[in-house]
Formats: sequence, C-alpha cells, structure tokens
Amino acid sequence: MEPISTALAGFALFKSAVDGIKSVIGTANDVGDIAGYIDNLFEGEKQVQQERSKKAGVGSVSDQFGVKSVATEIINARLAQEQMREIATMVDLRFGPGTWKSIVDERARRIQQAKEAEAQARRERIKKQKEFEENLKQGFMILLAILLTVGLFIGLMITIANSQNYVESYR
Repeated sequence: MEPISTALAGFALFKSAVDGIKSVIGTANDVGDIAGYIDNLFEGEKQVQQERSKKAGVGSVSDQFGVKSVATEIINARLAQEQMREIATMVDLRFGPGTWKSIVDERARRIQQAKEAEAQARRERIKKQKEFEENLKQGFMILLAILLTVGLFIGLMITIANSQNYVESYR
C-alpha cells in the first residue's frame, strides 16, 4: 500500500501546485511570482513518474497488475498531462505565447547541463583515481628497485667481505 501512497504524495504536490498557479496567475506580475508553484509542479510530476517506474520493476504481482493500482497510475498520469496543458495555456495567455515552452526548454537545458557537469565530474574523479593508482604503482616499482639495488649491494659487500676472509684464512 505504501507505493500507492508515495505516488499519491507526488500527485498531491502536483495538484497543490496546479491549484496555487490557478489562484495567483491573474495577479502575477511576472513568471517569478509563480516560479515556486512551477517548481512544485515539475517536482510532483517527477515523483509520480519515478514511482510509476519503480513499481514497474518490483513489487508483488498484485501491486504491479492490480486493477486499482493500474487504474490509479493511468488516471493520475492523464490528469497530470491534462492539468499540465491547462497550466501551459494559462501561462501563455498571461505572459505571452511561447512563455511555457521557454520555461520547459530552459528547464530541460539546465537539467542537461547539470547531467553533463555531473558526468564530467565523474570522469575527472575516475581520471584522478587512475592517475593515483598509476603513481602508486610507479612508487612501488621505484621502491622495489631501490630495495633490490640496496639488497644486491649489501649482498655484494657481504660476498666481498666473505671472500677476503676466505683468502686470509688460507694465508
């Protein structure tokens, strides 16, 4: 029952954002006056979609395929689409044609930029990790070479000392 309540929470956030936009759209001086509601609108839609995606892959068969669950998901998704179109029309009527498209396009651009920045940061972390590992390997190789050289030098010195003692013992 919890997945349905989580999806309903996302839908409730979406619905409250729609109601908020509808209540202030007539008196809003610019899009900034309704920006918080628009953020909640997109967040609510995102939560509903995430919950739907999550439920598609896991859960009991009755959760995934039950008539109540399927009906709730489909109806909520359709209501959300319908209300999103309604809000788009209201914003365009209030602030001029293309305003909603500009908002959606700018949001998509920013999301893409954030994903690209995250991917770049991930690539940088991986690169630094590989560089660190490579430097560590080289450090160990140098240390091994130094230890080997010192060991050979000590072994040579011991061999020379033993050979001198051996020669002196025969004199």
